[in-house]
Amino acid sequence: MCIFCAAIPATLAVGARLNAQQKDSQKSAESQNQPARRKKRPVGPLTIIAVTGLVVSSVIYHTHFGHL
Repeated sequence: MCIFCAAIPATLAVGARLNAQQKDSQKSAESQNQPARRKKRPVGPLTIIAVTGLVVSSVIYHTHFGHL
């Protein structure tokens, strides 16, 4: 498996975990009637952008350099 193909599921897993941690942090802050400790970051869209870049890179690699 090439590096791009291996990085796609790993990136999705890290993005999902970061998104879940952020939501848990916000829920716990809300339940304690405290403001959120950190500013909400766009983890989902950033994960989608990263995965899209990896997919495009994988397609380019496999179509142009896959025969090497």
